[in-house]
Order: sequence, then structure tokens, then C-alpha cells
Amino acid sequence: MWNGWPITRVILLFTGLALLMISLQVTIFHYRQNFRHWAMYGPVVGGPVIGILSIALSLYNLPQLRNLLAILFFLGILLGVVGSALHFSGIGQRVGGYGESQNFLVGPPLTLPIMVAAMSILGLIALYWR
Repeated sequence: MWNGWPITRVILLFTGLALLMISLQVTIFHYRQNFRHWAMYGPVVGGPVIGILSIALSLYNLPQLRNLLAILFFLGILLGVVGSALHFSGIGQRVGGYGESQNFLVGPPLTLPIMVAAMSILGLIALYWR
């Protein structure tokens, strides 16, 4: 089954699966916080959509799907950047702010939004690699 698959197709499959797993973790964290900010819905909805479409593109190479996914990967990068800013701000809002190192451990995770952006960048690399 894997014989003859170009690396870009494998990367799209991996990207889709990774985004689905990351989205599961994001959903658990945001549900735990009762979706206190409207922006929490972005990665919970967008991550699985991008992940599923990335997997679909790895299986069915449709030009319309490639174009849609390119736009969604750019939106995924935007979600990651905005999420990183909101998470960093959330750490500062905790008691003790940025001076309390414990806030970086128990506050909003800084690396999760960066992972969404990184997977979106990987997806774009797979789309445009020649």
C-alpha cells in the first residue's frame, strides 16, 4: 500500500493525523476551562476540519481540495499565532504573573498553539514542495 507514495503524500497524511490528535488535546483543555473565551472554539473546530481534509487530500488528489487546504493551512498558522499570544497573556493574568515560574507549568500551555502552527506549516511545505 505504501509503495510508490511520494513523500508529500505521506507528510499530508501525517499532518492530518497529528492535527486530529492535537485537536483532541486542545478540546479537552478548552472544555476543562469551560470555553471562557470565544477564540477557544477556533482550534477545536478548525483543527479537526484541517486534519480530516489533509487526510482526504493524501488519499484523493483533487485540485479543489488542494486549494481549499492551502487556505486552511494559512488559517491554521493564524490560529497558532493568535493562540500563542492568548496563552502567553493568560499566563500573565494568573496570580504572580510572569514572575511566578509555576504559572508557566499550570497555566495555558505555550507549546500547543505553536504545534498547530507548526503542523500547518508542514502541510504547506507538503503542498508546495517541488
